[in-house]
Amino acid sequence: MKKLASFLLNKIPRPMLINLSIFLRPLIYLFFKGNKFTDPIDGKSYRKFLPYGYGKQRENALSPGTLSLERHRQMWLYLKNETDFFTQNYKVLHIAPEQEFLRKFKKMKNLEYTSADLFSPIVDVKADILDLPFEDESFDVIFCNHVLEHIIDDKKAMSELYRVMKKGGWGILQVPMKNSLEKTYEDFTITDPKERQKHFGQYDHVRWYGMDYFERLKSVGFSVDINFYSQKFSEQEQKRFGLNVNEILPVVRK
Repeated sequence: MKKLASFLLNKIPRPMLINLSIFLRPLIYLFFKGNKFTDPIDGKSYRKFLPYGYGKQRENALSPGTLSLERHRQMWLYLKNETDFFTQNYKVLHIAPEQEFLRKFKKMKNLEYTSADLFSPIVDVKADILDLPFEDESFDVIFCNHVLEHIIDDKKAMSELYRVMKKGGWGILQVPMKNSLEKTYEDFTITDPKERQKHFGQYDHVRWYGMDYFERLKSVGFSVDINFYSQKFSEQEQKRFGLNVNEILPVVRK
């Protein structure tokens, strides 16, 4: 059963998995219902989280209900506990939105919420992150998670995000990182999908970010908070929420 679940979770695209989970959510909840793990996004408790990851599987990584991963749950907890995102009136831009977040954020009456992506059929605006179709200083809050690792000219993309953010605005710009890397590893001559997966962890990635990611963000104007937010929780809470203590939450400000 575990091998079958791992195969399905890693072979079926996440958007399709999330759509299936919505349809099957009542059955999924009944099957996994328990009290060992809690997903802060839907507030429900489960007897287990599922393994997930390309190559080596991470245990207790994926919530059965929302299909959230460690980084999604960390971001949700940060927004709930450390910001006024759920109460303040904000104009929000969400690049390549996570589907569970998109559904929840669109329902929030305090937000003027715009989702954007070049390929996704579910977003509000079809947009190239290298040339965003928005005026300067348009948004109070910007989310752009696990996008920049797909973009060769990531500095141009960062500059566009900085341009459309209002002065005093803030955002969360997560990327896959290896904290052990001082310098980002990238090689644009590697174009074969199998080689990209071997070198960068996924077939459509063009780099592994190192700790110099934050200097890249600063180089376009952002101030950056290198936030290991999961470490603020007790060990018991980290296990309960299925958090990764080494996951960095990059919070940027203009």
